[in-house]
Amino acid sequence: MKNFTHSLMILGIIKEVNLNNLSMKVLCRSGDTFDVFVGEETYYKFIRNFDMLDRDRTEVKSGYTGSPKDKLRRYIKKDILVSAYGIHQIHDDKTRFDAREITLFYNKSGDYLFEETHWWLTQVTALADRWLLNLFGQGYNFDFSNYQTNLSFIGSPTSSPIQECATLSRLIYGLSSAYLMTGNERYYQAARKGVEYQRDTFRTESHDSSFVIWSHAYDKDSGQKILPSRFGDDYNAIPLYEQIYALAGLTQFYRITNDWETLEDIRRTINLFNMRFLDNDLRGYFSHIDYDTFRADTKALGDNRNKKNWNSIGDHTPAYLLNLMLAIESLPGKQFSELYKKCYEMQVEAAELIADKFPDPNPDIPYVQERFLRDWTPDKTYKWQQNRAVVGHNLKIAWNLTRVHNLLGVPKYIELAKKLGDSMQIYGLDQVRGGWFDVVEREPKNNMAIDFTWHNRKAWWQQEQGILAYLVLYGSTGNSNYLQLARESIAFWNMAYLDFDYGGVYFDVTDDGLPYTKEVRAMKGSHSKSGYHVFELNFLAQLYIRTFVSKTPFRLYFKPCKGRHNDIINVMPDYLPKGSLLMGDVYVNGQKYDQINKNNFQVQIKDSDEEKYDCTEVAVEFVPNKDYEPAG
Repeated sequence: MKNFTHSLMILGIIKEVNLNNLSMKVLCRSGDTFDVFVGEETYYKFIRNFDMLDRDRTEVKSGYTGSPKDKLRRYIKKDILVSAYGIHQIHDDKTRFDAREITLFYNKSGDYLFEETHWWLTQVTALADRWLLNLFGQGYNFDFSNYQTNLSFIGSPTSSPIQECATLSRLIYGLSSAYLMTGNERYYQAARKGVEYQRDTFRTESHDSSFVIWSHAYDKDSGQKILPSRFGDDYNAIPLYEQIYALAGLTQFYRITNDWETLEDIRRTINLFNMRFLDNDLRGYFSHIDYDTFRADTKALGDNRNKKNWNSIGDHTPAYLLNLMLAIESLPGKQFSELYKKCYEMQVEAAELIADKFPDPNPDIPYVQERFLRDWTPDKTYKWQQNRAVVGHNLKIAWNLTRVHNLLGVPKYIELAKKLGDSMQIYGLDQVRGGWFDVVEREPKNNMAIDFTWHNRKAWWQQEQGILAYLVLYGSTGNSNYLQLARESIAFWNMAYLDFDYGGVYFDVTDDGLPYTKEVRAMKGSHSKSGYHVFELNFLAQLYIRTFVSKTPFRLYFKPCKGRHNDIINVMPDYLPKGSLLMGDVYVNGQKYDQINKNNFQVQIKDSDEEKYDCTEVAVEFVPNKDYEPAG
């Protein structure tokens, strides 16, 4: 191309600074080096969090009116990560990139701002406050009959009367996670009201009470439950993933409270999975069942008949299974031991199926297979998916197989996680701008490394999977490349996805990290977007960074309530590499406590602790083990 001008954003490491010609060399992960020129109108800024505070602690402030050379000297130094946005020109045989905006990610000490102790606490607080403001206004009046699945671009409720169960549960997950991180009573009260509303509005018990099933939605106008899904691929069927995500909020809330009724709902929903979705002959769970027969083999299911997919196998692990196992592991009593055994067996089976069935036998294809017929033959003709990969699902497997490896110690789990982590940095990552792509062809037909199915935009939830995958891979292996990938992903997240005008995060951004705000992608709440992935990111990024990177202590908050069936609560926050995290002091109702088992991360609540309170407030300090060394 002889003459071409376009805007360009790059993310990379400064390798050289030339004060005389006002330029710097930026090395991107792709291996490309850009000569980036600055001038009078080049603006230097530090990433912002939702608190909107200016974090420029150089000798002069952002927007300084001194000479371009002076600003280049003050803000830019070798070996730091920066983003540059500006105009890239090609004219005859010459190219030039003039930066108009430079984004910086470091603090005065040269450390990453998003690794400071308060960064994720600030973000999760703003997110929780915004969701509550959009749905319920100020104060403590959380009337979930006013809950809205669909929220506009500015976060306001739409006219839709449909409330979806899975999106409500995802919001409960978010509010529960915000409470775990901050101890803010408002988040707990809202989560509790949400659990009560989910139970009262969406739950249906079987005639013998052996299992519970959750309606897809509730129509406020008609006052009717809607059992089968009304969404796209799942229309008029009961998809397993909606039932799975109905447990996400309940399980995170149970982690806080140990509430027996919430646990009973969880237990009986798992019974549903094993009684109606499980393929006892050929293993795994069917993706859909018929709402009339509760069977997976009826013709009414159409393309979903006798099918299995990533969601029906893999989504158990992050949505509820690991969190539930953490909550009940080592608790005394038959009910806990039986449920834990069932969950353990489900987790082993899911991990084995992912490790054995999902990798493509062709070593030249870096992406997993995602859809299957009943006999595990890959299904490459399903509706939109065909022979296509969702980048975020590959990253999600890398993240969760690493967690399961930390639990079970099976080498093939971490090996597959590393293989996917190594592949996705080439075949799923924008190696020039940063950020993770969406849907691509598993076998490119365009003679390029990546064949984009529809677009090269970047969805918010896939960024979460990338960040968490590489943080936990770093913590489990010590591979510094995984840490740098995580840092670049976090930098892109904080630079591109936070909506400083209306709160919340954007669904999609363009390749250059600009908001994509068309149709459903503009909405802050929808069938596909609720208070789940972003809260999960905040909760676990905080945990992983504090444990593996900065190695600084932190607290989590619990609120076990009266009427629970156990006097011991487990407080281990995630399945981390053994020895990486230690349990510190515990405070019960504000007083330092000694009824703890630090080796098992357990706190025993005495009857006397509850005499004056409906719930017992427990604050647990966690101390990263500075002597911990990953096994590699």
